[in-house]
Amino acid sequence: MVERGHPARRPGAVAAVAVALAVSVVACGDATPVAPLPVRPPAPASTTTAGPTTPAATPPPSTSAPTVRRPPAALPAPTRIPATRTPSASPTALPSACLGAVRYDLVLAETELALIRSLCFAPGAVLRIIGIGPGEVTVDRQDLVSRSYEAGVVDIRFLRAGTVAVTIPQADALHTISVVVV
Repeated sequence: MVERGHPARRPGAVAAVAVALAVSVVACGDATPVAPLPVRPPAPASTTTAGPTTPAATPPPSTSAPTVRRPPAALPAPTRIPATRTPSASPTALPSACLGAVRYDLVLAETELALIRSLCFAPGAVLRIIGIGPGEVTVDRQDLVSRSYEAGVVDIRFLRAGTVAVTIPQADALHTISVVVV
C-alpha cells in the first residue's frame, strides 16, 4: 500500500544503497591513519597579482615505517596596538601629552593633588572627581564646561577648546589644576 504524497519505495534500490554504504565503510576501515597537516601562518598579502597558488605536494606516508609526528609550526607573535590613538577627523593631531576625549577619574582618597598641576584633553573629555561634596569644585570658565554632581562624584565635561582652571579643596588647601583643551 502506498501512502498518499510519498513515492513508492523499491526494495532493490534500498538494498543497493545499503550495500554501497557498507562497502565504503569497510574500505575506509583498513586505511592507514594520516597525521594532520602542520599549521602554517597566513601568508602576507602582496600587492602583485600572481596566478593561483597550489600547496606543495607531499609524498604519501610509507606503510613500512611508522609516521613521525612533528609539532605544528609556531604561530606568529600577536601584535600590540598602541594605547594612543590619533583622531582622523581633525587635520591636526593632538600633542603627544594630550589624553584625547577620555574620562579621567581622579579619586581624591588615593591622589595627592599637589602633584597634578595640569592636564590636556580633547573636547568631549570628562574629568571625574570622586569623593567630594556638592559645590566644592569650582571652574573659572563656565562657558567651556558642563558640570554635574551625584553621590560624591563631580563630572566636568569639556565642551570647547580653551584653558580651564579647576579648583579642588583637599586637606584645608585649595589645589588648582589647569586643564588645556585642544
